[in-house]
Amino acid sequence: MAAIAIDDVSKYFGDVVAVDGLSLTVEDGEIYGFLGPNGAGKSTTINMVLDFVRPSAGHVTVLGMDAQERSKEIRQRIGVLPEGYNTYDRLTGRQHLEFAVESKEADDDPDELLARVGLDPEDADRKAGGYSKGMAQRLLLAMALVDEPDLLILDEPTTGLDPNGAREMRELVREENARGATVFFSSHILGQVEAVCDRVGIVREGRLVAEDTVEGLRESVSGGSSLRVEVDRVTDGAVAAVEGVAGVTSVERRREGEGPVLIVQSEGGSKTDVLAAIENAGIEVEDFSTREASLEDVFHAYTTERAEVTV
Repeated sequence: MAAIAIDDVSKYFGDVVAVDGLSLTVEDGEIYGFLGPNGAGKSTTINMVLDFVRPSAGHVTVLGMDAQERSKEIRQRIGVLPEGYNTYDRLTGRQHLEFAVESKEADDDPDELLARVGLDPEDADRKAGGYSKGMAQRLLLAMALVDEPDLLILDEPTTGLDPNGAREMRELVREENARGATVFFSSHILGQVEAVCDRVGIVREGRLVAEDTVEGLRESVSGGSSLRVEVDRVTDGAVAAVEGVAGVTSVERRREGEGPVLIVQSEGGSKTDVLAAIENAGIEVEDFSTREASLEDVFHAYTTERAEVTV
């Protein structure tokens, strides 16, 4: 059974198409990263999964249940950290947790949950109106963890967190997944997604344009690697020689620091052949390094350069 199944879903707001025939499946037990630029339809999609917004067309299933017909049952089994949600200023952190525990008829210890997300007893007794953005985010995560949900939906979960807080968030995500929870993780911080997700879906203009493991997406972008070569100088002849090497897809000239650099993208081409072509053109290779395509490279390729749906 899929944790989330979105089948040919569209959502229109007047003449605006927010989601356009979107289909994706989040498998039970996986951590699924959901990426896209601003306005791509991510928040609208999440709101349809939570039944805050109804689809104009298509069907959404969560934990094997119709998202519209059985939304109350679904909410008892999921934990949500929504983007832009505000705490109640006059309630303490502990009171927020007590409310969440009571609403789910659970038996969690609020103090244990607060400690787990890094809020100490003094924080727990403070009114949330005095919390920093990072503290409020920790509190909302604690509320999402109440009653060991089968599915965690995290929308921009590291907002307001410093690097240590972001690392702790990633650890909690892994712990919950190890416990058996499925995690649907939406974030614009690509490094966070890359660090924890089993698969990633990228949306643009309301459509799914790519979906794969992070490694699979890397391999889809210029073979997934590039060669950075520091040289004493660059000539047109050297560039042409490198472009003629089997597997090379692009050669870019740059100037970094005080010296020229060639960035060579290839699809399975030989690094040795590239370096030899440069040296045979009379150019001295001073240093070189290889780099796998990052998720940022993949995101850029699928959201700004590619015009067609590729899944």
